[in-house]
Amino acid sequence: MENKMKALVTGGAGFIGSWIVDYLIDNGFEVSVLDNLSTGRMENLAHLKNKIKFYQADIRGKYIKHVFEREKPYYVFHCAAEINVRESLKNPEKCIDVNVNGGLNLLENCVKYEIKKFIFSSTGGAIYGDNVKIPTPETEEEKPTNPYGKSKLLIDRALEDFRRKGLDYVSLRYSNVYGPRQNSKGEAGVIAIFIDNLLSRKKPRINGSGEQTRDYVYVRDVAKANLLVLNSDLSGIFNVGTGIETDINEIYQRIINTLGLDVKAEHGPAIDGEQMRSCLDSKKLINKGWKPEYDLDSGLEETIIYFKGKIN
Repeated sequence: MENKMKALVTGGAGFIGSWIVDYLIDNGFEVSVLDNLSTGRMENLAHLKNKIKFYQADIRGKYIKHVFEREKPYYVFHCAAEINVRESLKNPEKCIDVNVNGGLNLLENCVKYEIKKFIFSSTGGAIYGDNVKIPTPETEEEKPTNPYGKSKLLIDRALEDFRRKGLDYVSLRYSNVYGPRQNSKGEAGVIAIFIDNLLSRKKPRINGSGEQTRDYVYVRDVAKANLLVLNSDLSGIFNVGTGIETDINEIYQRIINTLGLDVKAEHGPAIDGEQMRSCLDSKKLINKGWKPEYDLDSGLEETIIYFKGKIN
């Protein structure tokens, strides 16, 4: 008999994935996690040690079929990915291998084992690109400018083909997600980097003028969006963002204000190819019952408390 309360989360030891795991557990789901721990961290799941089943495996490998056979999930949440945009420019082959080949391997297993719904953690800004309507709706033409954005779009397109094979799906295109558990190194977002630098007494650096804008959405709101779309009548592509643009300079100022510091950031050269504006229109998902509950100040406050706890 099918168990509608069983879910598999790929990349479930990562920043966003671990929050999705939390919310699934809180809502009574049996959860298995698949993560190769290349960027995910077991500490993100330590509080759930006896409540989940964990498999250290790569989405590109053959082993994942054993996870499907053993766990028989009803839903699959796909968060595992190569997410560093700058690294994707340096090593596009790896980005395509992980995100596209790994994603297709996962989808093929989902069809084989008759998964009822596939929820994909996609991206907004990197898919839509520059020179688009702001805030950007799902109907805007996609113009990704880097291998990361292109790899996510390829899976979005492939999902339509797999729907014809019987796999229902939702692709959630996130704006810039931030919050507790975000890695402040490597592929981290600017909020985690700024907070970590300031708490570690390192001089923060802003690339370019700092007038680049982003739409910052709190990770708890993103996790709630993932649970909402399990609803059977929700299918297709949905943006997940606040619809509010905030530039890097203002983000930095809000962080130092919350920390009670007066530290000027250094300005370095602009990064070639960096988007100047990115902001998503999420009315389509809002009309289905989701809304961002955290404003920037409350989200920053929780994030700072988390990073302070890691240092202390």
